[in-house]
Amino acid sequence: MDARAAVSRPWPAVTRRALLALSAAATGFSATRADTPQPQPWPRNKPQPTLALPTLYGEPWNLSGQAGQVVLLNFWASWCEPCRAEMPALQRLSERYVQRGLQVLAVNYRESPDTVRRFVTTTGMTLPVLLDGDGSVAKSLGIGIFPTTVIFDRRGHIRWTVTGECAWDREPAVRWLRDVLQSA
Repeated sequence: MDARAAVSRPWPAVTRRALLALSAAATGFSATRADTPQPQPWPRNKPQPTLALPTLYGEPWNLSGQAGQVVLLNFWASWCEPCRAEMPALQRLSERYVQRGLQVLAVNYRESPDTVRRFVTTTGMTLPVLLDGDGSVAKSLGIGIFPTTVIFDRRGHIRWTVTGECAWDREPAVRWLRDVLQSA
């Protein structure tokens, strides 16, 4: 076989799968366990941001007003399929742990309030929604992949982040959250 024939032949499926697996491994994602990304601790030398955002209905919200609560901020967009897929699990998680001091908020990334309201109405979502209209909060947290979830402990310090779709109402995510809820 000459070199031109080898170049024009499509890659075998095995090679494509191997390349996809290598690419996923290099970026920290698992092609076989997409529902179980790993939490990444917040770097010790990275400053803790001050967060203030409006709610979907224009009311002010800020992290400093959540003292004593464990806060889970899920950054999402309505155009993001994995974001939409994990919303029901976030809703169930919120309902299950609200009495233990967990506050789950959905932070929409750079969409208009009308677009977000339509999404909330059509899906029946009841999580509180915050708007990051210009993307500045996501940027301050280093978020560039959606969904990304940030967990704050009861003192308002970031404990860890999770990038990618997660089954929030199943193990191991429930265990990660229980650990934060049980800490002082």
